[in-house]
Amino acid sequence: MIKAVIAGLGNMGRSHALALHNHPDVEVIGLVNRSRVDLPNALAEYPLFETFEEGLALAPDLMVIATYIDTHVDYACAAMDAGAHVFVEKPLAMTVNGAKHVVEKARKTNRKLVIGYILRHHPSWMRLIKEARNLGGPFVFRLNLNQQSTGAEWKTHKALMETTSPIVDCGVHYVDVMCQITDAQPIRVNAMGLRLSDEIAADMYNYGQFQVYFDDGSVGWYEAGWGPMMSETAFFVKDIVSPNGAVSITDGNKGASANVDGHTKVGSILVHRSDGDQTIDMPGEPGHQELCDAEQAFMVDAIRQDADLKRHNQDAITSLAICLAADESIRTGQSINLKDTLV
Repeated sequence: MIKAVIAGLGNMGRSHALALHNHPDVEVIGLVNRSRVDLPNALAEYPLFETFEEGLALAPDLMVIATYIDTHVDYACAAMDAGAHVFVEKPLAMTVNGAKHVVEKARKTNRKLVIGYILRHHPSWMRLIKEARNLGGPFVFRLNLNQQSTGAEWKTHKALMETTSPIVDCGVHYVDVMCQITDAQPIRVNAMGLRLSDEIAADMYNYGQFQVYFDDGSVGWYEAGWGPMMSETAFFVKDIVSPNGAVSITDGNKGASANVDGHTKVGSILVHRSDGDQTIDMPGEPGHQELCDAEQAFMVDAIRQDADLKRHNQDAITSLAICLAADESIRTGQSINLKDTLV
């Protein structure tokens, strides 16, 4: 049995804990959260600790890190130094060097490192990537995720913006999709952003948009905004265009933009070519908990089968580098060259 500890019991951490609770090859031996938290009955009997160090002292085989981004590097490295494999939520780090340090730590300690890119485990998104690659590049990527958040959702977004911006927190998912489709190296990023609320720090923005250029000629834009002022119109655009046609998500733009389950739903995919269109229905899509189950099953299999995760880890660095370059571009007003960053 793989002994696991889960640190951070917010929305994602709780789901990962439930996934491991239900996995036949895993024994959950402890939970960590810095404050008392209401837990579902399935998790209520596990020992609950306030500090990461207490959880690590249980000597787990697997440490799941679902805490805020500013803790990821220290916690992941400490866990691997203690002999644990690590699953860490995205974004991997607050800096590219921090992400590289974690990946290098995994190599040196021979521990498995998996980053929580949930769309990589979604059959509909996997199909979308396959259909786009079949068209051939270069590509135009048109992707966004704007969330009209109020109440508890806005409170969560404001807490996240104490350490990261929307285009970094959400953007890494969709930039990762771009990179899986093109396989090219990003070379330059331009971005703009705006602070639309007095409820967030003066040096933070809750709306951002960026353009990324790849060395195969592909280009892409991504935008993300959080808050009660955001529009519900065209909040979920997912288009990939090539010289040979386009692939689009057609049914994702349904329901409230703050609905977490709705962010992964595809419904159907429209493949457009000059000789006609094809609609691919994707019925029975997994929900949020089922996707977390799949992520943890992947983590367990990586440990059991000694999987090679080099590409997985490098892709995490690349997608983070693009989003952090966008953040830098917003803050400096300058175009950011990525050629040296990813060496």
